[in-house]
Amino acid sequence: MGAAGTTCKGNNQGSNAASRVMPGFKLSLGFTLFYLALIVLIPLSAVFLKTFAMTWDAFWSAVTSERVVASYKLSFGASLIGAALNVLFGGIVAWVLVRYRFPGKRIIDALVDLPFALPTAVAGIALTALYSGNGWIGRYLEPAGIKVAFTPLGAVVALTFIGLPFVVRTVQPVLEEAEHELEEAAASLGANRLQTFIKVIFPTILPALLTGFALAFARATGEYGSVIFIAGNMPMVSEITPLFIITKLEQYDYAGATAIAVVMLIVSFALLLTINLLQAWTRLRGQAQKA
Repeated sequence: MGAAGTTCKGNNQGSNAASRVMPGFKLSLGFTLFYLALIVLIPLSAVFLKTFAMTWDAFWSAVTSERVVASYKLSFGASLIGAALNVLFGGIVAWVLVRYRFPGKRIIDALVDLPFALPTAVAGIALTALYSGNGWIGRYLEPAGIKVAFTPLGAVVALTFIGLPFVVRTVQPVLEEAEHELEEAAASLGANRLQTFIKVIFPTILPALLTGFALAFARATGEYGSVIFIAGNMPMVSEITPLFIITKLEQYDYAGATAIAVVMLIVSFALLLTINLLQAWTRLRGQAQKA
């Protein structure tokens, strides 16, 4: 008993030491809260304080004007469509990168992260050059009646481009860790490929797909640089909300800009909360499957 108790005590001490890699919990926690307040909370608080200086009627008028509502519809609508497209095609890309071997696989895998590293303005200029009337792709689309550049469709293309890595990088590790034995068992029981995917694979990757969708959607709602070049920025047609905020600032309407920013901030917070809930759900599903 003494030796066992000593061993158990030693293991507990080793576990506690391992969980405290950085010494000084109070100091490190205090620094963390101070840094978080300085970088995140204080700037966001300034936005709310500036907005609170407005009357409710002025605030409601600023965030519900016809032009602002049109920008909401484009920003959130295009973000929703782009995120949905990325769930479909990003899932396929992740599947190919995990399940197949082919020449140039590492190059393609690296290209997935290109929207992360590429400045958004550069991405917007490149997409505009490709999809404009005399561009490499646009010259073939416009004769068919499909105009991409300087239309709301251009915003969808840009937001799909910047959101792709979020879905691929979220789904890819889940596919890599998936148990192939379950697929083999389903095949041995007579399931075809479609049934195996629907009954075995899809439930496994569904939480990751939802998380990737939320991340891509959240990223797209705040996108600015890549959209303003290809969307055309026509009021009531192809003007996104971030651009409208910039327009308000250029007109020295700081209260109006912060009011619209508060609406976007609340939506972003709701999206982040959704992402955290989806990640928690993913962890619980993983623990339940292992149990």
